[in-house]
Amino acid sequence: MEQNNGGTQPQAIQNQNQQPKVVRMLASLVSYICHPVFMPLIMAYTLTLLAPNSFAGITSKQIGILLINVAMTAVFFPLFSILLMKPLGFITSFHMPTAKERTIPLMVTMIFYFWISHVFDSMTVISVPLIFKVLMLGNFWGIIVLFIINIFTKISMHTAAAGGMLGVIIVLMISSPVNMLYPFFGALVIAGIIGTARLLLGAHQKGDVWLGYVVGIAVQVGAYYYMK
Repeated sequence: MEQNNGGTQPQAIQNQNQQPKVVRMLASLVSYICHPVFMPLIMAYTLTLLAPNSFAGITSKQIGILLINVAMTAVFFPLFSILLMKPLGFITSFHMPTAKERTIPLMVTMIFYFWISHVFDSMTVISVPLIFKVLMLGNFWGIIVLFIINIFTKISMHTAAAGGMLGVIIVLMISSPVNMLYPFFGALVIAGIIGTARLLLGAHQKGDVWLGYVVGIAVQVGAYYYMK
């Protein structure tokens, strides 16, 4: 998926080649399934299961409409835009091996994240739950922070998305009457697996992996206190 740039790339490739083939295959599978482009939809759907009280008064059809909005604006359009960038010459590979190549995809994704956050915040036809608004605003803030940090170092977007997952559950632990301890530990395990997969593939330095976690958690918790 993502490779390091600069002087760290040869060491990253060496670390990857030292791993058994089955380990690399599993790490790649985790990286694809938990790719940042899919995480907004995964987290949105998970919230409907973890926090049903937040969706009181909203019909199943309306929840479906909200999820479709997330799927189209935060997943499909960014993914479709990135798929067009390679044939147009904006990126050399869908893996985007350097931080520089991620600049335009991040800018495009930022626009779509802003739009879905704005739509959810201003929607009147459906009463959008606060936790959905927090998720979308946190994602938008997160992509801005990633864009800025990406200028200096190739921060892991995978662990930023995993940190966002942890951040949303922390918000539920703060705001929901339902015990979120088990979901939190489950998310912690998943986030750890994602970070480990990125390291096994030699995609990032440890510092960039940990920085991703910190950014993901911070933007979601910050978005909650901003919108509270």
